This record gives sequence, structure tokens and C-alpha cells, in this order.
Amino acid sequence: MRILVTNDDGIDSDGLAALAERMSHLGEVMVVAPDGNRSTAAHSMTLERPLRMTLVKKDWYAVDGTPSDCVHLALNGMLREHRPELVACGINKGGNLGQDITYSGTVMAALEATIIGVPAFAVSIDARVDFEYSGASMVADKVARYILTHGLPPDTLLNVNVPNVAADQLKGIVATVQGRRLYGDEIEENVDPRGKKYYWIAGQEMGFVDIEGSDIMSVRDGYASVTPIHFILTDYVTFEKLKNVLW
Repeated sequence: MRILVTNDDGIDSDGLAALAERMSHLGEVMVVAPDGNRSTAAHSMTLERPLRMTLVKKDWYAVDGTPSDCVHLALNGMLREHRPELVACGINKGGNLGQDITYSGTVMAALEATIIGVPAFAVSIDARVDFEYSGASMVADKVARYILTHGLPPDTLLNVNVPNVAADQLKGIVATVQGRRLYGDEIEENVDPRGKKYYWIAGQEMGFVDIEGSDIMSVRDGYASVTPIHFILTDYVTFEKLKNVLW
């Protein structure tokens, strides 16, 4: 059994180390992760320059690219002749709930694996500081075992979010639908010492829509959420309205 582990927080993240250690109980682990923090890298890939890889320690490699670069490089390069049975992404420092998945380098690394044809999941802790990895590690272990035993549809990944608690404090693990966050729209404008304007995109979360059975509500209630994400994005309701329209 071979498992590829990656993240978007970078090769030095303790969340990555926690996930790699837990996955090592299930099989041979190879870590290929960005050489620095690539949070909110989404599904971006590096096409205009070469990628460089550094061996950090045995079976641990740092890449000067995005999380999707790491997965693509590993699956279509290093491991092309012997692809892993599973790709595990995380443990992300911060939840990837609702629309967060579209920004998340961690979730999109799992999507890249899914597109290539290797089952994958992403796991995140819904916190900003003082991360407790035992709960998320335990849930990641259960999700990995499920995938290795039952598989996943070829166009589906699992997005896992866990409250920032120890394993024995989790209320349970539930299947959820994607929720909907409400974001702020703040743009901070400042002036640098040379008199030129610069901007910070703030984008603070303002709240969420109360959707029963959603990832957001479940995590807020103390449960780990497992949301199946389908990468086919066609809106079939609108398709039916459009298909007979003549322009």
C-alpha cells in the first residue's frame, strides 16, 4: 500500500507531519509538499517556469510550486509507474467549509489527484490557533480506511472538516452537504513610504447560512464532517432551460 501526502501550508507544517505519521500506519508514505505556505492557491499550476524539488529527508520532498503542482509532479512523474492507492491532503490549519473549497490549495490538491484517477481526500481543522491534531488524525485514519476498502466514484473526492478538539471529545463523524459562508468584502487601502497605494484583501467571514446537514453546521455542533465533492460542475437545471434556446 502506498499513500501520497501533501498540503498547502508547506513542508514544515506540523499538520502535514501529523497526517503523514497517521497514514504510515496504513502503508508506505511519500510526502511531496510545497516548500512554503501556499494557502488559497486553489487549483493553480505552474506552467511558465520549471519546478524544482528538494529531498528534505527520506521520502519527503519539497517543491517550489503549488499543491496541485506537487500532486501532478508526484503522480505523473515520480510515481507514474507505481501510483499510490490514495492521496491524503492536510491536515490544513483552518477549516475548508462551504465556498472555502474553491480557494483551498489543500482541497484542490485532492481534486488534482481525482482528475488524474487516484482516490483522494482533504482534511482540515476548523481553527486559527492552538491546533489539536489528535481528533483530525483519527478522523483522517477512518476516512482513509473507508476509501481503501470501498473506493470512491472516479469523479468524487471527500472533503473532511474537524472541530479543534481531541479525538475523545468529538461527538461523531457525519456525512454532510456543502454549506454556504457569508464573507465580508473589506479592502484595506494604505500608502507605502514612497507614497504609492497598496491594498490588502481582507475577506473576513461574516457568518453562514443555516443549512441543515451542512458541513458548517455540523462542525459548529461538534461533529467531524465528510462532504463528497463532485468535480463535474454542470448546472443541469439551467442546462435544461438553455438547451432548446436558439440564438
